Amino acid sequence: MSDRDWPIRVMIAKVGLDGHDRGLKIIARGLRDAGMEVIYLGMRLTPDAVAAAAQEEDVDVVGISILSGAHMRLMSRVVKALEDLGVKERVLLVVGGTIPDADVGPLQETGVDGVFPVGTTIGDIVEFVRAGVPAPEPGP
Repeated sequence: MSDRDWPIRVMIAKVGLDGHDRGLKIIARGLRDAGMEVIYLGMRLTPDAVAAAAQEEDVDVVGISILSGAHMRLMSRVVKALEDLGVKERVLLVVGGTIPDADVGPLQETGVDGVFPVGTTIGDIVEFVRAGVPAPEPGP
C-alpha cells in the first residue's frame, strides 16, 4: 500500500463490443498489488451502465479499456454519462488500449483525465492514479 491510510477505489470496465480483456485483468492485478481496491465490471457495457456503477460504488477512478478503435465515440459518451449523474467532477477518468498518439489530446479535450496507449507500464498508471486522486477530507 502507499503512504495513504485509505485505499484508492478503482472501477474498470470494457465499453462497447470489445471481446478481449486479458490486458485489463493484468492492469487490475497491478493496481491491486499497488494497494488499490479494484472493481472489475466486465465487458460489453454501455457508458450509462459504467456511470451508474461509478455512482453506486463511490469510486475514485473510472478506468476504461478499448481495443476496438471506437475510443473517441465511446469515451465522449462515458464523459457525458458521468456528467449527467454528477459523478465526473469527483472521479479521475482514464482510458487505455489501442489509442493512436494523435487521439490523446482530443480525448483529454473531451474530459478524459489520463490516456494510456498500448505499451504503458503499470507503474506509470499507478503513479498517475496516485497523483490524481486527492486524499479524502477529514471527517468531523
